[in-house]
Amino acid sequence: MKIFNFLGKKHNTDTTLFYDTEVHCHILPGIDDGSPDVETSVALVQQLKNWGIQRIITTSHVTESTFENTPESIQQAYKMLRKALDDRDIEIEIKTSAEYRMDEYFLKQLQAGTIISFPDNYLLIENSFFQPFWELRELVFDLQLKGYTPVLAHPERYVYYHKTPQIYKELHDQGLLFQVNLLSLAGYYNSEVKEMAWKLLDNGMVDLIGSDMHHMQHAAHITKFIGSKEYEKLKQKAGNILNNRIGR
Repeated sequence: MKIFNFLGKKHNTDTTLFYDTEVHCHILPGIDDGSPDVETSVALVQQLKNWGIQRIITTSHVTESTFENTPESIQQAYKMLRKALDDRDIEIEIKTSAEYRMDEYFLKQLQAGTIISFPDNYLLIENSFFQPFWELRELVFDLQLKGYTPVLAHPERYVYYHKTPQIYKELHDQGLLFQVNLLSLAGYYNSEVKEMAWKLLDNGMVDLIGSDMHHMQHAAHITKFIGSKEYEKLKQKAGNILNNRIGR
């Protein structure tokens, strides 16, 4: 028997992501501006599972003077989260990495060989939101020589690039991969950032998509976006992203 919906078109209630690997999130407890404690971390992991995520790569901030994390501090936070998940019988694969601000602290860690990369040597780096790293092209080349595949976190959020958008093509052509935030595509930050995120997607310059989730407000906004018509457009345009290929 066919049932008609007289109240209008049915809203999409599917909140499953079209990829299963999360590559940018701040869910480790107490070591950056993301999750403040283990209980929040568990809730964020459960939300990722609800979206269909099967593998998580954590990317805690590593920033001079603010979050001077090390492999040891990241591993300690991971162990706390892993124990809490195991105690609750929550099964999910988690790999630790970091989101490295390009600053003097990062350069020292790079020199010391204490960088924590993604599987397959992908390396997530970020600019300051106030100004770009002064020798970004040279750094990208140096990272490539060292065997890394550098990935620029949320390039759409660096508004100083918006007035000279050709910089995106130049960097991408050099081999710098771009990771765009779901939150940007959903309009969480502002319309200017959202517009640039979709432009990068339309121009084939989005290589990875990440939530950049810090807290449950982010989670709620992403869940709403996943049920939208715009998300259906995203699925059609971003079918070749690399998320699920990392480490496989």
